[in-house]
Amino acid sequence: MNAPDHLLACPHCAAMNRVPVARLAEQPKCGRCHAPLFMGTPLALGEADFDRHALRSTLPLLVDFWAPWCGPCLQMAPHFQQAAPLLEPALRLAKVDTDASPALGNRFGIRSIPTLVLLRDGAEVARQAGAMTREQVVQWARMQLAAARGR
Repeated sequence: MNAPDHLLACPHCAAMNRVPVARLAEQPKCGRCHAPLFMGTPLALGEADFDRHALRSTLPLLVDFWAPWCGPCLQMAPHFQQAAPLLEPALRLAKVDTDASPALGNRFGIRSIPTLVLLRDGAEVARQAGAMTREQVVQWARMQLAAARGR
């Protein structure tokens, strides 16, 4: 029996790409623009492109809700950045500036920042508030992914 495919939005041109699960680790490229689908860095998402990655893409999405004036957010930013290549291609990482995209902060009921939200098939499966180190982000995300698979 063949493994299922993932549907992924290209971080460069936003085209939707079908990638077999077994080939995710092979550095897949976009069928339209031929750019890598994984960059080893979190995507900056806003209201215009969030749903393409959160709802239409089938790969789990780990979102860091943050703001540029927030000290703990700025402290955590390099750790979240360093976690991306360790967690891809099992999931995609993204950042949402709640000042620039307040509707997304409201939509997810963000009351404190930084807050990490793990989405799977567009639904929230886990949430963690507070700054974390790279190791904590990776450990938490892997633990939540394992728990989500069991649901």
